[in-house]
Amino acid sequence: MIQKSLDDLFDFLRFQSISADPAYADEMRRCAGWLDVKFKGLGFESSVYPTAGHPVVVARSLPRPDRRTVLIYGHYDVQPADPIDLWASPPFEPRIENGIIYARGVADNKGQIMAHILGVEETLKKTGDLPVNVIFLVEGEEETGSPHLEDFLHHHSALLRPDVIVLSDTSMAAPNTPSRTYGLRGILALELWVRSADRDLHSGTFGGAAPNAALSLTKLLGALHDNDFRVQIPGFYDNVLPVQSWEHEEWARLPSPRAAPQGPDRQVSFTGEKGFTYRERIWTRPTAEINGISGGYQGRGSKTVIPGEAFAKLTFRLVPNQTPEEIEEKARAYFASLCPPYLEINITVDHGGMPFFCDPHTKDGMAAQRAVKRSWGSDLVLIRGGGTIAILPTFHRIFGVDIILLGLASPDCNSHAPNENLPLKNVETGVQMNRALLEELAGV
Repeated sequence: MIQKSLDDLFDFLRFQSISADPAYADEMRRCAGWLDVKFKGLGFESSVYPTAGHPVVVARSLPRPDRRTVLIYGHYDVQPADPIDLWASPPFEPRIENGIIYARGVADNKGQIMAHILGVEETLKKTGDLPVNVIFLVEGEEETGSPHLEDFLHHHSALLRPDVIVLSDTSMAAPNTPSRTYGLRGILALELWVRSADRDLHSGTFGGAAPNAALSLTKLLGALHDNDFRVQIPGFYDNVLPVQSWEHEEWARLPSPRAAPQGPDRQVSFTGEKGFTYRERIWTRPTAEINGISGGYQGRGSKTVIPGEAFAKLTFRLVPNQTPEEIEEKARAYFASLCPPYLEINITVDHGGMPFFCDPHTKDGMAAQRAVKRSWGSDLVLIRGGGTIAILPTFHRIFGVDIILLGLASPDCNSHAPNENLPLKNVETGVQMNRALLEELAGV
């Protein structure tokens, strides 16, 4: 990679574009403005569009009516960097070590979308033209569920109308294993709050007689799973889409997964729902996860109280044929059925997103396979992913075109965790993949 391209990527990574924290709103605007300048430097018509949240950047090449239009989607927002003390280097000061770039957002999603931007830039420098019309749509709220993008798409659908949509915001099945993701899980994020008293109580005066909100909460949470890690909410699995035989055959070609790295000397052991493989668990099975618990005294030392209230943050990963609305209704009914009369319970929804699933064998899908073969020198594998890109079902509903996900991140990229990383080689190959992909899609 030439130094100018690497400098651009590092400049992009230095923005602390954390969409979940209002304190970083100015950084979000500055990052969107940087992208706008970058696109205009390519000769694109570019605009920064305000939304009720963070801005959306849309850039387009000079349209030619005789060419297909490819919409390339990405996001410039990143996850918070906490816990900072677990980073080997400052998260917003990118560095390269042993051919790997370390920085918050390098894998999710700045390094991946930048590979497409640099691919277009290289094509324009070498040929002076593009084989297709290209529209970049780079949003700033993907990490918070894209709450305002659907409204934006409806209002600007005529401006954005594509023949195919491309994005790289997923990871590969294994290192150096180019992969197309054709299915992703959806999500439902809830907060579960319980109250047993209007204040914390003295554990000596009331202990043994007063209910404990923290204890009551843990009993509710403990009832989420049985000993085989199967979710106990009635009807939770009713609409789960069965895995097809060709999927089992495709995944059998993949290398065995390694334990997820936890640190320099530790590994995370895999476990999960009984009767399913590791990949089936993360790609095809829905989950109920506890993301955080709080209640009672959290400071140093001891404080002998009975908590009057407690809460937990939950996320449900959903699979095709499930909806956030369905699971919310079933979760509310289940927790209500378990709630004792002395306990007040309240459930609020933070955000939700539908699962995504498509046929990977269409003409555009086969074009993507050819492009990967040209750029990576090997055949791609077809996989599902365990994460969520909430806007994808909306893209399909509004535009009705193929959506091609070609991830560039390694499976151990530490996305959303300290020491997030992306091999420099993957960025460089991603640049060539973009060039080959646009050529292949032009001929479909």
